[in-house]
Parts: sequence; structure tokens; C-alpha cells
Amino acid sequence: MPKTFNPPGMAPPASRYSHGAEVGAGARWLYISGQVGTAPDGTVRKGLKAQMEQVFANIGTVLEAAGMTKKNVVKLTVFVTQPGSETVALYRTLRDQWFEGHAPAATFLVVAGLAHPDFLVEIEAIAASEDH
Repeated sequence: MPKTFNPPGMAPPASRYSHGAEVGAGARWLYISGQVGTAPDGTVRKGLKAQMEQVFANIGTVLEAAGMTKKNVVKLTVFVTQPGSETVALYRTLRDQWFEGHAPAATFLVVAGLAHPDFLVEIEAIAASEDH
């Protein structure tokens, strides 16, 4: 499991994420490609909330296939196409519910577009496990 850092001498995180995350030597690493709001049947979920929920479900599926859990996530990079405080608030709420208290390092970016115009969010993750 990663060890997280929010050291004194700098502003605390703006929400539930960590400024740094450390994984010990010899860890097994998992790099999860950017996940979008595509359901198992290949359809793209409608709306930002539904897509974010599907993205977290997709990340969970990859973690499970690798024998890991959400507690193994070290870093998230989030790309959204809808700027604004409502988007940030929705992301934070869904992220916090999904992670159940775990707070990996994270970056949140607003971009002009993703690989398909129907995609409103894409999230990539890095996870690590101390077991080999």
C-alpha cells in the first residue's frame, strides 16, 4: 500500500488527495490506461455523472483483474471536457465515495476534447502492490 504525504510547510490539498505517494522498493506496478465512460456492452454512458461512475467501475475491474484494490492506487490523472466548479464538485464527490477514504496523489485537467466527442471524462491510474 502506498504511503501518502501532505507535509507541513505547504498548503494542504484542496480536497481528498495527497501531495505525494511513496511505494517501497520491489513493488509490483500497474499502469491503467485512460478509462472512459464506456460500459461493458460498448455503449458510452450519457452525461458526466454516469460517465464518471463508469470510469471508476472500469478502473476497479482492471485493479481486480490484477489482484489489486482501490487502496493500491498511487496516482490518478483526470481529464474532463466540461470546465467549472460543478464538474470539480461532482468529480470530488464520486471520487471520495469510490475511494472510501483512500487519498492517492492526483491531477485534474480541463481539456478541449478527448478521443471521441461523446467522451466527457477520462481517468488514468497508477497502482502498486507490495506483494510480488
